[in-house]
Amino acid sequence: QVQLVESGGGSVQAGGSLRLSCAASGRTFSVAVMGWFRQAPGKEREFVAAINWSGGITYYGDSVKGRFTISRDNAKNTVYLQMNSLKREDTAVYYCAADRSTFNIRVSIEYDYWGQGTQVTVSS
Repeated sequence: QVQLVESGGGSVQAGGSLRLSCAASGRTFSVAVMGWFRQAPGKEREFVAAINWSGGITYYGDSVKGRFTISRDNAKNTVYLQMNSLKREDTAVYYCAADRSTFNIRVSIEYDYWGQGTQVTVSS
């Protein structure tokens, strides 16, 4: 099992920045990819970003490309999501997830472990 704990959510005005953290523990050696998803009320869970745990290759959803940056600290088993130029439409609960494979990393059902989520609210 892998346990994931997110932190860093909160409220910010449009144009501002936030950094989310996701600390992984347990059988982290089994993790191949770490990802971030988000879900706004009444909407489906949306892929935000992912990072290959060993090689550091990154992937982004179209709606956040150029504004968000995913990174990792292997020594701390932690993944970060730096969110800049935030927009109201970025408001959602953000979830960290871990995948034991590298297939279909943009698809939420492929992920094996999930954090509890952290709320991000962007106001204008």
